This record gives sequence, C-alpha cells and structure tokens, in this order.
Amino acid sequence: MTKKIYLGADHAGFDLKEKIKVWLDLEKIAYDDCGNTAYNSDDDYPYFAEKVARKVVKNNGLGLLACGSAEGICMAANKLRGARAVNPHDLAQVKVSREHNDANILCLAGGGMLKPQPGISLSKAKKMIWTFLNTPFSGAARHQRRIQKIALLEKKQG
Repeated sequence: MTKKIYLGADHAGFDLKEKIKVWLDLEKIAYDDCGNTAYNSDDDYPYFAEKVARKVVKNNGLGLLACGSAEGICMAANKLRGARAVNPHDLAQVKVSREHNDANILCLAGGGMLKPQPGISLSKAKKMIWTFLNTPFSGAARHQRRIQKIALLEKKQG
C-alpha cells in the first residue's frame, strides 16, 4: 500500500476514527487526519467529507470517513468530482468496490449518536480497512470504461 491515506469524521464517527488511528499506528500505516481532531458535538460531516475528498482526488490517495450511519458523509464526499466514496456492508463489497470501481474513499458507520444502532465494531472496521487498502483496482477494460463514464457524468453536471 503506497497511496497516502486521509481520515475524517464528524462527532458521530469521531470515536471510531480515533480507534482506527491507534490501529494504523500499530500497523505502521501512515495517514493524515483531516479532522475533526477534537470531539465537537456541533460539527457537521459535509465539512470533513469535502476536506478528505479534495485531498484524495488531488493527491491520488485513499480516504477513510466516518459519521453516524456512513450514509451522509458518503453522499457528501461523492459530490466532489473524482471522489468515488462507498459504504460497503461486508468484505466482499469492499473488495469489489476497489477491484471494479476503483473506489477511493471508504465510509464507515461510527454509530455515535445513533440509537439503537451502534455502528460497526472496531474488529469489522479493521478488516474492511485492511481489505480496502490492500485490494488493487483490476484495471480491466470494462471497469476503466465504466469509471470514465462516471467522469463524463460529473462533467455534464457542470
């Protein structure tokens, strides 16, 4: 894994992000924490989604984002041209999102304020991240063609 990794989370994903940082440190995987760097119950996920997505696209990196459900932060990240954020629910989906779609941002449910849904476990998050970071894009012509079509849709948007 040689791409730069960018992390971001709002208050609902903050605890999961901080635990992931400890694990990344133990695995000696370098990352850039784009925030929030302190718990703030009033922060908003679109800000962190934008920060991470901009850096991922600009630097051809990979991103890890977390909010309560992973849905909102994923939608926000995908608003930026070149971001291909995903919210997979199992390892097979993580693998396919990298191999077929060249996904560049993994979104995780931190739970946080969501009750009774606690978010994903740290154990599952680690497995998903490991798979995301270590699964390359296949480069198959059909997958490249589809990614190019996504880029054309982004251009049509304006």
